[in-house]
Amino acid sequence: MGFFDLLSYDFFQNALLGSLLASIACGIIGTYIVVRRLVFVSGGITHASMGGIGIGLYYGINPIFAAMIFSILSAFGIEWLSSKQEVREDSAIATLWSLGMAIGIIFIYMKPGYAPSISDYLFGNILTITTKDIIYLGILSLVLTIIFILFRREILYTAFDSDFAKTRNLPVTFIKYSMMMFIALTIVLSIRLVGIVLLMSLLTVPQMTANLFTANFSKMIGLSILIGFLGCIIGLYLSALLDVPSGVFIIFTQIIIFLIVRVYFRLAQKRKLHKA
Repeated sequence: MGFFDLLSYDFFQNALLGSLLASIACGIIGTYIVVRRLVFVSGGITHASMGGIGIGLYYGINPIFAAMIFSILSAFGIEWLSSKQEVREDSAIATLWSLGMAIGIIFIYMKPGYAPSISDYLFGNILTITTKDIIYLGILSLVLTIIFILFRREILYTAFDSDFAKTRNLPVTFIKYSMMMFIALTIVLSIRLVGIVLLMSLLTVPQMTANLFTANFSKMIGLSILIGFLGCIIGLYLSALLDVPSGVFIIFTQIIIFLIVRVYFRLAQKRKLHKA
């Protein structure tokens, strides 16, 4: 089946639109994560969201909504423990990462009857994305775009040198907690794309690839969005062609793109040195 044949199906159209909006949100917030070196923070929040999913399944409420609340609280907890309680950041991440996973598994197995399937949350299945999911991703992408257009300088000052930002009378604490909240929201609303297990890669691999081309923050965001969406398109098509899970193949494609670009730049650098 060709790519344009797949476009005739509503579920594939929804998957492509969801991929585009998730690529925008992950491109923006993922660039901030990579620049500020918060990769493991994002991993901790991602896995902590399992606690919210378990609670949601147990009490019969929307697991994504429950995961959103749990992830935001976990993000604030990591920031609070590391900045106010003199707990090392990696220790705070490990604590909340493990706590969230433990709570999630406990509530899932406490649910009466058969334990619900959580494979879509763990590994993602973008082909099941709903119109409501697309709307939420669209709102998040729009809000992030507006915020980074209006407050890019303030965010970067806080990210790179919080002491300097304080001398400029910027609300450093508010900015840090706001960005942690947006990291949590982006993570939870993108879970359907590639799942908890692989989501950290979607927030970092396209940005790493973009960083090979440029170190400019705004250009990195734009390239991350393009690379992320390209990887989603290729991954979606190949997953349908080979009948493998879409989330897994999207991440596999993103990593292959990174490796190809990385090798190309290394070879180009060697050629320059050889000519010199």
